[in-house]
Amino acid sequence: MSHENRMAREASAYLRSASHQPVDWHPWGEEAFRKAAAEGKAILLDIGAVWCHWCHVMDGESYEDEETAALINEHFIAVKVDRDERPDVDVRYQKAVSALTGQGGWPLTAFLTPEGDVFYGGTYFPPEDRYGRPSFKGVLKQVSDHYQTQKASVLENAQRISQAMEDKALTQPEAGSVTEELVANAAKQMVGEFDPTHGGFGRAPKFPHPIALELLVRRAHRTRGGNDLAVVVRTLTGMGNGGIYDHLGGGFHRYSTDERWCVPHFEKMAYDNAELLRVYVQAWQATGEPLFKEVAEGIIRWVDEVASDRSAGGFYASQDADVGLHDDGDYFTWTVEELHEVLDGDDARIMALHYNIYERGEMHHNAAKNVLFRDFSAEEIAERLSLDVNEVRAKIASGREALEHARAARPTPFVDPTLYVNWNGMMATAYLEAAPALGRDDCREMAVKTLERLWKDDWTESEGFRHRGGADAEAPTGLLDDQVQMARAFVAAHQVSAETVWLERAETVMKVILDRYWDEASGGLFDRAVGHQAEGGLRYRHKPIQDSPTPAANALAALVLGRLYAMTGKLLYRHKAEEILKAFAKVTKSHGLYAATYFLAVDEYLHPAAHAVIVGPRGDERTRALYEAALGAFRPGKLLTLLEPAEAADHPGLPEPAKAMVKAYAGEPTAYICAGLACAQPTSEPAEVASTVSSFGVGG
Repeated sequence: MSHENRMAREASAYLRSASHQPVDWHPWGEEAFRKAAAEGKAILLDIGAVWCHWCHVMDGESYEDEETAALINEHFIAVKVDRDERPDVDVRYQKAVSALTGQGGWPLTAFLTPEGDVFYGGTYFPPEDRYGRPSFKGVLKQVSDHYQTQKASVLENAQRISQAMEDKALTQPEAGSVTEELVANAAKQMVGEFDPTHGGFGRAPKFPHPIALELLVRRAHRTRGGNDLAVVVRTLTGMGNGGIYDHLGGGFHRYSTDERWCVPHFEKMAYDNAELLRVYVQAWQATGEPLFKEVAEGIIRWVDEVASDRSAGGFYASQDADVGLHDDGDYFTWTVEELHEVLDGDDARIMALHYNIYERGEMHHNAAKNVLFRDFSAEEIAERLSLDVNEVRAKIASGREALEHARAARPTPFVDPTLYVNWNGMMATAYLEAAPALGRDDCREMAVKTLERLWKDDWTESEGFRHRGGADAEAPTGLLDDQVQMARAFVAAHQVSAETVWLERAETVMKVILDRYWDEASGGLFDRAVGHQAEGGLRYRHKPIQDSPTPAANALAALVLGRLYAMTGKLLYRHKAEEILKAFAKVTKSHGLYAATYFLAVDEYLHPAAHAVIVGPRGDERTRALYEAALGAFRPGKLLTLLEPAEAADHPGLPEPAKAMVKAYAGEPTAYICAGLACAQPTSEPAEVASTVSSFGVGG
């Protein structure tokens, strides 16, 4: 039977993929809630994503089944949500279902009253009883019977649960002191969860936690002591050699199912790769470890070749893990036979040793399938096979190229070309930070092209940034994360280019953030604009402070506000940053890894980043040489300001201890480098600028 439901008209690739299903799906919106109330039915809410393996499985097993669809259509109003498109909906129902059942994740399956309150839920339900889970048809029948026969009790309990969650959300956390102890304890907690054998934090499954690693890099650089950097090096080495990294195409999969980083969930997300690119670049600058630069370049290669619009600008959302329902990373994995179809002799033997390709692989659905991860090094293989090490290195390089070429002929997992504005802001920031460190002007150009496109197409004075880029007037609006990530990206663009237009745009976005998202009662920012349309669970307020999985918008806003204060001297920014940090100081004490961005913001608040002020005519090559030297130097969180001589002495963003020095400017392009309450001696030598930016004030 042929079907085409409402999902055919949706912009989301995930929702459109359900357009042929016999379920009478509704998109999220008032229409579905009105219909549920009018017909006296409960709502079945399915939240998933185009990259989600088990979402596809449940779609195929249940939502494409005529009998199951008939049950749904008769007894429920069915609503399907793309969690990437509507993170505000997802976060609320993840919390509600988790509070009710102890389960969370995707697909999220929730049963709601017509008011949008959860009364039952779970994640994946199989078509028959298995995996210790009840069949979905059985669940549908039981939930429907319970709702119809005990409706008053269901509505009362659901409202009570929702009210309790709302009360908890509205209970203002007791403000606390922003102290060094707060960050030190968080770092200690992170290091305490470190796996010294394989790197990373905790046991299986393992997620990368790049922002926690960034915090440890920052602390290690500032203090020149402790074992923070050792934690970072071991973790990034384990991940860079592991199967969570795609050794042929570049880029990272979402997480590892095992503690050794070997077997991943194979989807690749823009947000993961953006933050991992940043921390690999920082770690390479901090250590000079070639692997870290290689991996960073690999992330860029994947994004450039697979996950971006190179001509117009824009970074795509994700790449799926699979091609079909019964696939589990087959595009990315190899059997011995598949290896020998591409290579033979020493070439195949070397690649088998290097990437651990044997008769028995790691995949449960097909034991012959191998995930590629680095096992033996070139030196170890050369000794084992009595070959010249340079010959082995050459064969590894050519073998990798041959395998990548062969893999390209396979059916390729779907790439979602949606330009989510918050993730574009993240990737643009990462590209801008990578550009001077790696000598990649192409990264700078791509980031700027993307930011210009989003500013032109997706910014409005009334709403700020839309969530879905591409000049789409129907895209969701009023989401804090889009505004904060773009403000951070504009600050990064200003730092790399020294063009004031980017700073002006960052301030314009920050004004919208403070005007439309600020909680006047107790400080901090709501995830949705105040007064925005709020159907169903969206009527409950939420202030993001945990990284889940992207940087928490409140914490990131505090970072951006602190940097805007340092560059403009406007006290409003400093005060708002302080209010955010104090508001969450006590509630984040136990969050550790999951509030890493908050602790990063606290660290920068307590230890202001080095600030290099370059004074000289913008058109003078000597001025630019000083600026480029400061830009290329490694100093976590550093700030740069380029000023014409005529505006320098009275510029409100000058570090306080530099003001007297700048007033004595003698006419030659000069760098004034400050950290905390002290400044180094002014210099006009690029080499001295680089070393001073990196080292001045470090070690305390």
